[in-house]
Amino acid sequence: MDENIRKLQDWIDESQNIVFFGGAGVSTESGIPDFRSTDGLYHQQYDYPPETILSHTFFEKNPAEFYRFYRDKMLAPSAKPNKAHRALAKLEEQGKLTAVITQNIDGLHQMAGSKKVLELHGSVHRNYCMRCHKFHSMEEILHSEGVPRCSCGGIIKPDVVLYEEGLDQQILQESVDQIRRADMLIIGGTSLTVYPAAGLLDYYTGNRLVLINKTATARDGLANLVINESIGKALEGFL
Repeated sequence: MDENIRKLQDWIDESQNIVFFGGAGVSTESGIPDFRSTDGLYHQQYDYPPETILSHTFFEKNPAEFYRFYRDKMLAPSAKPNKAHRALAKLEEQGKLTAVITQNIDGLHQMAGSKKVLELHGSVHRNYCMRCHKFHSMEEILHSEGVPRCSCGGIIKPDVVLYEEGLDQQILQESVDQIRRADMLIIGGTSLTVYPAAGLLDYYTGNRLVLINKTATARDGLANLVINESIGKALEGFL
């Protein structure tokens, strides 16, 4: 066994208040591509970069094109939790992990059995009418055409944080509180470049900061342990 993974296991065994903070890399192992990745095929289909389409301004001005991209690139109804999701749910069940903080919007942590999940960027499973605020499921959005509308006639908007929109301050504050109280913070599958989420690790004051990412991140120097491996591989020993 890799020495770093053995150290990770030892630290988890010794810790009682672990928080996991994860990004897109946690979900790519479930076959959900990072929406920022564009290739030649992308440019044949869309005239704008993903960051433009997923902005508040674009949604307001061109909801039909927003939804064409959103259904195609952001919804993955067949995706299932992977080893990382399942291992984290198990650690919570054992009373070791107190919260999962995620930048992902796919709901896979909950599907794996995690109870305490703080979704910084919202969830595709929640959609609300902008007029009467009625709830609509992901399935409704998936099977609608053009711009989905509520029975009242209002446009339905996904409960996801678009570019130009602020994060939910209550969720952000709870994430800060969880990280402050943590005796171990595991960060996985994120390059730590998206703010304000990436600034959350500054609130951790302990000495067990673990970074698990396939490639180096800008914050590797701050970590007590760096594992350049997929999250599923690093955590599969806890299944």
